Amino acid sequence: MTGLPATAVGAMGFLVGMAAGAAVQRARLCSFGAVEDALVGHDWRRMKVFGLALAVALAGTQLLVIAGLFEPTETTYVPTQVAFAGAFAGALIFGIGMALVGTCAFGSLVRLGSGDLRSLFALMIFGAVAYATLRGVLARPRIDWVEQVAVPMPGGSPSALPDILGGFAGLDLRLVLTLLVAALLIGIAARDRRLWRAPRLVTAGLVLGLGVIAGWVATGIAVDLFDRVVRIQSLTFVSPVARGFYALMTGEGTLADFGVMSVPGVVVGAALAALMGHEFRWEAFDDQREMRRHLAGAALMGFGGVLAGGCTIGQGLTAGSLMALTWPLTVGGMIVGARLGIAILVEGSAIDWARASLGGFFAERHGRRPPAE
Repeated sequence: MTGLPATAVGAMGFLVGMAAGAAVQRARLCSFGAVEDALVGHDWRRMKVFGLALAVALAGTQLLVIAGLFEPTETTYVPTQVAFAGAFAGALIFGIGMALVGTCAFGSLVRLGSGDLRSLFALMIFGAVAYATLRGVLARPRIDWVEQVAVPMPGGSPSALPDILGGFAGLDLRLVLTLLVAALLIGIAARDRRLWRAPRLVTAGLVLGLGVIAGWVATGIAVDLFDRVVRIQSLTFVSPVARGFYALMTGEGTLADFGVMSVPGVVVGAALAALMGHEFRWEAFDDQREMRRHLAGAALMGFGGVLAGGCTIGQGLTAGSLMALTWPLTVGGMIVGARLGIAILVEGSAIDWARASLGGFFAERHGRRPPAE
């Protein structure tokens, strides 16, 4: 059977990105906002939506693997050696940058679609620093200093939970792990009655999860391998943004790529949703302080996102759908980094916040209240 040509794969990337951008814009879903709601406002609804998206992505992706239609080792997410320290450090840096900007790379694209010109500025800085880290002046330090400190997997196994645990147990645990994790995430979401009264949030989660599956199908199953070598990938917004800007500026590289084309797709989808909902409006920086904060945050996200191997979508959902070992590590690092970033913005210092949090914890353990400020 003749597969899809590269241009059609790029078109699928645009359509998937457009669906994701529209759904997320209508639901006002944001990964940083979800972290902030959970850790500061103690509202876990948006985090549960991302859990629902992961459950859908995980179930669909692993069914493709079990059916023999898709090979995870052909992606970049499950190598046989993993630089765990570098991935966590990158995730931490990305999380801090995400807090300074107020959203992640994917969220910046959605905001740009609704008319926020601050996001255009942030994305340009983000893309430039990410490309410099991928292939430019920061690439050699990344390769020599970070990726050299990598841990080999037992027996040269792919760095995915089913392969590692299955190797130790001598059994194929992929189906069992998939059912357990997906059922747990869906169960957590299903128990929240307030969440199911917010159909736009639930729809956005489902669309994101299906978008990850669509990416694997488009680039790993439906593509015509004789047309050209197509990068097997799914939704992620670090490398595609960087490569897209580079291709636009130099004319080198390709725009007919699932990841690269998903970037303008998100912007267009968000713009259409914003226009239909009468939410489109032009916005710019209020002052130079806000501009400096976006500049610093975007640079941190670009550098940290490459070290982490993806953004909140690329690691949180796409790597998660493969049960990559970097998935919980990087997601945890991004959450910690985001909380540190919030402390810098709100409490004025991450150190002061950490000291106050530890003081409160120990005072609680010993039955004493921390002294009032």
